[in-house]
Amino acid sequence: MAVQGSAADLSVPVLDLEEDDDLEVFSKNTSVADGSPLPTSPSSMTNQYHLDREDPEESLEQNPEERERDLFITVDNPESQVTAIETFIMYRVLTRTTRGDFDSSEVEVRRRYQEFSWLRSKLEESHPTLIIPPLPEKFVVKGMVERFSEDFIETRKKALHRFLQKLSVHPVLSHSPHLKAFLTAQDLTPHKKQGPGLLSRMGDTMRSMAQSMRGVRGRAEEFSSLQDYTDRFNSTICSVDRVTQRVIREQKEYLDELRQYSPTYSQWAELEEGLSETLKGVARSLDLIGQETEGQVQELSEVLVPVLHEYVLCADTLKMVLRRRDNIQADFEVKNEALATRKVEQETLQEEVDSLADRLEQANVALRADWRHWRSSLRSDIQTSLLSTAERNVQYYEKCLAIWESFLLSQKVDPAQHQNQEPSS
Repeated sequence: MAVQGSAADLSVPVLDLEEDDDLEVFSKNTSVADGSPLPTSPSSMTNQYHLDREDPEESLEQNPEERERDLFITVDNPESQVTAIETFIMYRVLTRTTRGDFDSSEVEVRRRYQEFSWLRSKLEESHPTLIIPPLPEKFVVKGMVERFSEDFIETRKKALHRFLQKLSVHPVLSHSPHLKAFLTAQDLTPHKKQGPGLLSRMGDTMRSMAQSMRGVRGRAEEFSSLQDYTDRFNSTICSVDRVTQRVIREQKEYLDELRQYSPTYSQWAELEEGLSETLKGVARSLDLIGQETEGQVQELSEVLVPVLHEYVLCADTLKMVLRRRDNIQADFEVKNEALATRKVEQETLQEEVDSLADRLEQANVALRADWRHWRSSLRSDIQTSLLSTAERNVQYYEKCLAIWESFLLSQKVDPAQHQNQEPSS
């Protein structure tokens, strides 16, 4: 069944990045030894150029969803819960809304990760061809980070908050009864009992696998373009995420070296009376550079990495959505071929074919609309995080430059003073 519609602009550059490529980035914040404000280099770009801030009113006009928002969700206050068989983290989910179908304008519940996962699964069941925002991974690579460390809990809390924020502005998912139950029901147990059972889900999975093996024969060009874009996007975003992680590792190694480097100069200063002030100045400068670098590593880890990794997970979601859409078409094609060859059960088969044709068209319409929504969100998220990172990079390098310029100024000696210090002949 061919579907009419123009394909979106799907061109995207593919990065050719190798694991062995050497990338070095040094990074962030500021303060001076005596507590005074750190001077900015007089020749710096910061003195000549400032990133234009987006006008809030203009932003609202370009994003009408923000102007019309009536659902605001916050995830905060993680608390550890210990039972006889497990330990887990519960998060507060606070909802504020002006919607009339909510019993109260403000609702507070506590949820654990499993319940966030339940919500996402229900949304996928109800809307198989919508691009459901990803959740952070449940399992942590052993040795990378402790599951119940403060850093891990804080990172997961932000990711869960972002997940619900995405749902709250989605034109379809924000009105899901499953989302409403998640936000309002103090006990989700009755809602979890609803839905298809295990055997039904296994049957759907086996049927999907069989259809995937067969493939589709008449996929519309626009969906073939989406498939091509998804494959290229997956390769690109995974490369960018991988290299960014490597840059952060290198910055952390650089920071460790700086922390060892500064004390070495301080020790040296004790041995060289004539060079003492110069060596102490280098040590102080390296301390300040270390502070800036630590802040820059934190900036990358908290601003850029979460967004990149979210879209790495989104790439898998895109593949799954396109596969579900193809499965519907494959089912339609099988029934349509059977209708053309069988001489019996014509009326029953015709009803099934008509139903599948309607289902396929609904899937196509939903995917087209959600694709536009997802692309808009992608552009906004990536641009915001990259601009923030670029601005922080400028600040970091400017502050490092100012630190070394201050050091050079402190080492300038008045010629008259220098002559007075020279021994008389």
